[in-house]
Amino acid sequence: MISDNAFAYRHSTAFEAAVAQLGAQQRFIKPHCPWTNGKLERLNRTLATEWAYARPYTSNTERKAALAPWLDYHNTERIHTGIGTTPLNRVSPT
Repeated sequence: MISDNAFAYRHSTAFEAAVAQLGAQQRFIKPHCPWTNGKLERLNRTLATEWAYARPYTSNTERKAALAPWLDYHNTERIHTGIGTTPLNRVSPT
């Protein structure tokens, strides 16, 4: 898990526990170098435009329910121009 150095990432025990539950390791970008986190920043922009604010939701519960189907579409059907395919097709089988 690579993140910026925001207080929520550096000092949140809940975030640290979530990363540990996934079996991941937490890493931080170099301070004052946000361009090193470009892939995540691009994903945040895509999330905002294609999911979070793509249409009006009546509640946060409705918005939350729409996330899983959107992530499935994003990872399995949506062609990403940077890689020319879907992320699922890009990942090697394990």
